[in-house]
Amino acid sequence: MPGMSRRALGALVGGGAVTAVADTLTAAEAAPAERPFETRPGAASGPRPNFLVILGDDLGWADLSSYDAPHIRTPNLDRLARQGVRFTNAYSGSSTCSPTRFSLYTGRYPGRTKGGLAEPIADRSQGLDPNHPTLASLLKQAGYATALIGKWHCGWLPDHSPTKSGWDEFFGNFGGVLEYFSKLGQLGDYDLYEGDAEYKDLRYYTTVLTDRAVEYVRRDHDRPWLLNLNFTTPHWPWLAEGDAQTGAEIAAKIRAATSQDEVGKALNHYDGGSVATYTRMVESLDAAVGEVLAALRRSGQEENTVVLFASDNGGERFSYNWPLSGEKFVLLEGGIRVPTILRWPARIDGRQVSHEPNFSPDWTATLLELGGARPDPAYPLDGTSLAGYLLRGERLPERDLFWRVRANRALRRGDWKYYQDSDGKDHLYDLAADAREQADLAPDRPELLAELKASWERIAGGLLPYPAE
Repeated sequence: MPGMSRRALGALVGGGAVTAVADTLTAAEAAPAERPFETRPGAASGPRPNFLVILGDDLGWADLSSYDAPHIRTPNLDRLARQGVRFTNAYSGSSTCSPTRFSLYTGRYPGRTKGGLAEPIADRSQGLDPNHPTLASLLKQAGYATALIGKWHCGWLPDHSPTKSGWDEFFGNFGGVLEYFSKLGQLGDYDLYEGDAEYKDLRYYTTVLTDRAVEYVRRDHDRPWLLNLNFTTPHWPWLAEGDAQTGAEIAAKIRAATSQDEVGKALNHYDGGSVATYTRMVESLDAAVGEVLAALRRSGQEENTVVLFASDNGGERFSYNWPLSGEKFVLLEGGIRVPTILRWPARIDGRQVSHEPNFSPDWTATLLELGGARPDPAYPLDGTSLAGYLLRGERLPERDLFWRVRANRALRRGDWKYYQDSDGKDHLYDLAADAREQADLAPDRPELLAELKASWERIAGGLLPYPAE
């Protein structure tokens, strides 16, 4: 492959083909193939955009057909990728729900804040400090309307809520999981709210969120807006739209539960699910995104709306992560590398692919810059804005991507990854040659391992310690 960089070759080996093979549509629709990302001439100037940030929940690295899923069809997200940029080395800010959301909302490592230490948040005592600046509060100060629809999972009422952290509007669930029909959540109670008040709707949750998002983008907005649209799909329990009876059985177990542990077991749905059900859930997510994007197009706002799609962390149980190892909860690639797509028709060309490593806090910094919002100097960002790379043809600075969870540690620098497993053993992987993380080069490159480990230690030294368990 003459002329192909080591990183580009690694992306091909490590997941997500760069050619039309990744598309499940006809050859005519898929041609021409993706090309390496290039900035559009003159893209650096223009009016401030709207932001539509869509998160899937526990969506695996290769669960989209545009990322090589052999059995799942996602035509709407594939089309979004063809109309914009598909990222092959994009990561979540952590390997579980709450910490990643903290990193996206604050642009900082989860360990910067007390609430971000929970992996994930599981009770009313934890949450995002309402005094901490967020993507929403900073954009709001810059003149944006802000809304969050869907899963919050950064704390419960009365102390924590999107409306206390910069979002003008909130419609969704506070917890990390709910039964899709009854809306009974992880604390065992009803968990669908409009603002701070319960909102009754017993339809399939993905449908409910889609309808509300469509309504939002159709409005006659008089200023630019940010919409965080956080689906719970395809997070367990394993329920597609036609599975109301199974949902009723899970809801009955929740109502009969006498402990938090029993509620959790019912929602975890260990005795249910299948690849077929999971496939239907992912395809329903794709259909929901398609409806929202169609509404955006009909509203006349498509051209100058930045659409960012990603997952909050890697997949689990029924996800398709090949060729990555690991899944949700761990810092192997399968737990943190996620499908990520960006579209902005007014400023960025389509049918492009980028192999530049990035993670959730980078997108916070990027959206703030694109929206003309200034970070709060008292809360410096850990993310690096991609705006210069996307719009001005600038090279991204060489930097370390850092992750810390109780059980693991990881740091990526260029193609190299330092990883410490739950037994405290250090590993070193060359992701360009071995995205599956099977060839441990720690014995062969002790100096590099020590350098990356020291960098991890320096960053971790500036974070809050975990409380004793």
